[in-house]
Amino acid sequence: MELYTRIMGSGPPLIILHGLFGLSDNWVSIARRLSASYTVYLPDQRNHGRSPHHQVFNYYALSDDLMAFMDSREIDKAVLLGHSMGGKVAMHFALDYPEMTDKLIVADMGTGSYHVRPVHNKIMEAMESVDFDSLDTREAVEEHLSAYIDSRPLRLFIMKNLKRLPKGRLGWKPNLPVLKKSMGEIVEGLSPGPTYNQPTLFVAGGRSDYIKEADHQDIQKFFPKARIEVIPHGSHWLHADATEAFCDIVSHFLDSTCYNNTDLRKKSGAS
Repeated sequence: MELYTRIMGSGPPLIILHGLFGLSDNWVSIARRLSASYTVYLPDQRNHGRSPHHQVFNYYALSDDLMAFMDSREIDKAVLLGHSMGGKVAMHFALDYPEMTDKLIVADMGTGSYHVRPVHNKIMEAMESVDFDSLDTREAVEEHLSAYIDSRPLRLFIMKNLKRLPKGRLGWKPNLPVLKKSMGEIVEGLSPGPTYNQPTLFVAGGRSDYIKEADHQDIQKFFPKARIEVIPHGSHWLHADATEAFCDIVSHFLDSTCYNNTDLRKKSGAS
């Protein structure tokens, strides 16, 4: 499966994997800031964004997609950064292919199983409720979503998944029926097996419960060299609402720099 991918920067490869209902666009800002030190690849995972749809959706398939992605670009080894569901994909891949994983960074996702979150059910319900025959503008879609989702940042996150179809009609990019059917597999934890013994960073949002203190011991079982950092004011979407703290932690782990826009312009010689 050929995944739609954004690429920026130069240097050793760093692959960023988005979460459920996400897409590569969610990570462009972070990728740009790391692109002075790395060639950053931002793929849309299957059934998301502009990548193909498929009836099979589980971590084995997603990990295989990542393997095929790296093979097609002749990437022998890369730093992996995954958020939420993307973090679980990165964990699976690192455990199965440690020789192809230079370093591992997991953003707000633990190793265990968890229940389907109310927010995921609410997002799915809201997206399924949109009647694109009668709602033909982004403004109309947002107004409709507001009856289901109080948070405007979350509504805007959802609306990044809108696409324009022929004749101007709107539609959703994700394969909602398959994602809904696969929720039970998406929330599954890691199975006992191999360990990944290379540098690993877990970044948790202090206002999120995806990584609790009780989970730290289990994380260390799979990833003995894991460092676990908590951003107290960060939510599950910590890369968006705690960007500076997230960038600082990641860049320190990578021994690189998470440039801001001014620094990037200076580095490129722009005035």
